[in-house]
Amino acid sequence: MIYDVAVIGGGITGASVAHALSRYDVSVVLLEKESDVALGATRANSGIVHAGYDPASDTLMATLNVRGNAMMPGLCLDLDVLFDPCGSLVVAVGPDEDATVRSLLERGRRNGVPGLEVIDRERLLSMEPNLTTEASSALWAPSAGIVNPWDLCIAMCGVFVRAGGTVLLNSEVTATERAEDVWLLHTASSVIRARRIVNAAGLYSDEVHALTTPADFSIRPARGQYFLLDKSQGSAVRSVIFSCPSADTKGVLIARTVHGNLLVGPTKEPIDDKEDTATTAGGLREIREKALRMVDSIQFRENIANFSGIRANPDRDDFIIRKVGSIPDYYEAAGIKSPGLASAPAIGQYVLELLREGGLELRDKKEFSGDPGFLTRRIVRFNRMSDEERAALIARDPRYGRIVCRCETVTEGEVLDAIRSPLPARTIDAVKRRTAAGLGRCQGGFCGPRIASLLAEELRVPPTGILKDRAGSYVFTGPTKDPFDPEGSAHTAESVTADPGTVEAAKDDPVVPIFEKEAPDAR
Repeated sequence: MIYDVAVIGGGITGASVAHALSRYDVSVVLLEKESDVALGATRANSGIVHAGYDPASDTLMATLNVRGNAMMPGLCLDLDVLFDPCGSLVVAVGPDEDATVRSLLERGRRNGVPGLEVIDRERLLSMEPNLTTEASSALWAPSAGIVNPWDLCIAMCGVFVRAGGTVLLNSEVTATERAEDVWLLHTASSVIRARRIVNAAGLYSDEVHALTTPADFSIRPARGQYFLLDKSQGSAVRSVIFSCPSADTKGVLIARTVHGNLLVGPTKEPIDDKEDTATTAGGLREIREKALRMVDSIQFRENIANFSGIRANPDRDDFIIRKVGSIPDYYEAAGIKSPGLASAPAIGQYVLELLREGGLELRDKKEFSGDPGFLTRRIVRFNRMSDEERAALIARDPRYGRIVCRCETVTEGEVLDAIRSPLPARTIDAVKRRTAAGLGRCQGGFCGPRIASLLAEELRVPPTGILKDRAGSYVFTGPTKDPFDPEGSAHTAESVTADPGTVEAAKDDPVVPIFEKEAPDAR
């Protein structure tokens, strides 16, 4: 098969391009090198839908930020993705930072950000009573919000697949070549043929470009570390709080997540290794000190996780979204750093228009024309239902009455929905990204074994074949005893290796029932 378009990269940018193409009668494949989408910068994104006052005026970044921000509420409504239009505040302390806030106001107005205003200390403290009394003014941006970044990415990819698109996971593009008017994209397991390429490879977009011709840009990765605090701290702020930006950072942020936790960070650390997502004592100390200057009541002892993400910073101060003139039928959306998440819906549309201008014929699919809900999604969120809705759901399917994740109140029915979805979960963390099971205070300590059991049963593989997330992250090496041996004697099982063929072959093997079949008693 020859695809009309091959999108390289399954982060929020590639997902937005694929989603934008979903309504049209074209064949599209999305290639992702990892075992799931949203495993790069998207996974460790702060989830802030920036208003658009920060990018320099007259840049593509500024235009797409404001445009994407305006698209986000409707998109999240269509895709049933959690979104909170909580607004944001850039908090100033002292005359110098007051001046910075006023300059951001003027830039934001030039960029077309709606509703921007500078508020005084009295109004600021009425809006955010937990802020330090040293605050002198703030920039209020009511159009800002928070979203779940990986849920948005997964939702767009799921709709794309349901509309006829193809997602190929574990498919890193290692070489490209041109054969007449068709691109050949080589992966470890196959050769993909496509008439057009869209390079949306994030941190690796410069390297993917270099597979064809030397890149005229480079990605300079920067690491950002975060604290994720328990929901007991989620009420510390009502909106997204930024400290005043400097030359090195946009400022530390304090924000609720859409699940009710408190997120604090990030740092900005230039690094050489694009996979170096370590956290450091020094980086976390820096975040804590800066955050406490703004909200001194935050209890960092309620921390449930630390993590870091890598930003795909380009060697220029703008996004690189273009048709590459020197390469036939080659497009790219590269260097998508912050505010990439807020810009993503608009980036998808921008690339779509570039493809149209390049000769791709875009006709609506018949299904889209006849069904207004063709590109929408609805999922079950048991923890957000009323008692009446829960009772009706359980009456229809008792599996929604079995709690798997106690921290987030996620049911067996929801886990099975994730495993059976258009873009199915195949690892423990993939279930977490789709359902929130494992995001809570215990970080999967209780629900992890049950989720692994459900995955093993649904995929018909032994538990030893279940991954936590990326390739090779096996959780189990074998049962500790033979459950069928009344004497409880030791039992040795051969471990499933990382060879995909071995895992595939194991599908016909009997599943060793080393987990309980029902969820543990919730008392």
